[in-house]
Amino acid sequence: MTLDLTPDELLTTTRAVRKRLDLTRPVPRELIEQCVDVAMQAPTGRNRQRWHFLVVTDPGRRRAVADIFLRALPLAVGQPLTEHDLRRMNHHSGSMERIFDGLRHLADNIHRVPAFVIPAVEGRTDHAPVAVQAGAWGSILPAVWSFMLAARARGLGTVWTTAQGPLEGELAQALGVPCDEVMLAAFIPLAYTIGTDFKPARRVPREEVLHWDHW
Repeated sequence: MTLDLTPDELLTTTRAVRKRLDLTRPVPRELIEQCVDVAMQAPTGRNRQRWHFLVVTDPGRRRAVADIFLRALPLAVGQPLTEHDLRRMNHHSGSMERIFDGLRHLADNIHRVPAFVIPAVEGRTDHAPVAVQAGAWGSILPAVWSFMLAARARGLGTVWTTAQGPLEGELAQALGVPCDEVMLAAFIPLAYTIGTDFKPARRVPREEVLHWDHW
């Protein structure tokens, strides 16, 4: 059963769900397989189809993966924030406070999430030129977004995280992934949502990001 959403509603209300994940209800394998089938229709560079989706539902393995997630969170280091980053992040009052509150809730309950989806792509881009990176990441990220849209349409919630990054090698080893040949692209908690009434996010004005004929 899918939600009655128009394409625009689906695209604009697929939110990062942290506090409204139903932690008590298992997600049927059939639904996850349907979402993967949708994801595999995404574009892929040179039709190489190097994507993979690792789904973790076994209780013991979920606990081990959740432990890695929690230990990796404080190790994450991103690019330094610019003045423009900070202005956009806080364009709407309270946005970042709500995001961090949701992240804390997710971290406190990560061991209770019924399924983890870890998308991966064959071929590593460590220190590769931008053109090589674009080809690799452009062949997995559209598929992952398609997976998340398909999940939303089925009443499931997701949140894109890259928490696996600092401990990618350890997570790969725990799941039997050949880390020297495959990159783990994201770490996505998956569950039914508590309610389905998600709304579009508040963003900066279109005029700040739309460029016509020149920058």
